[in-house]
Amino acid sequence: MTSLADKAILSGADNRPPILEKDMYDSWKSRMELYMFNRQHGRMILEAVENGPLLWPIVEENGVTRLKKCSELSTTKAIQADCDVKATNIILQGLPLEVYAL
Repeated sequence: MTSLADKAILSGADNRPPILEKDMYDSWKSRMELYMFNRQHGRMILEAVENGPLLWPIVEENGVTRLKKCSELSTTKAIQADCDVKATNIILQGLPLEVYAL
């Protein structure tokens, strides 16, 4: 039976993903940028990664302060919010296999 300790990444060990290797970082960065830029609204996705996510507007109703709902955002802001989610998913899920064919 395997334990959680068997799957742990040990500090100082050589078992981290290649994207985190210092000599591979620039290569992975350029691949990620190419992949993001070739998606729909690619520039906005790339800007979300470089500049951080959209700062949601705040509204005050009846003395209560809240963030605007997605349906209340302008078209551009709604697209940017969607691109923020896409950027996060791209980074968290890693690159698809077809990117390795670059």
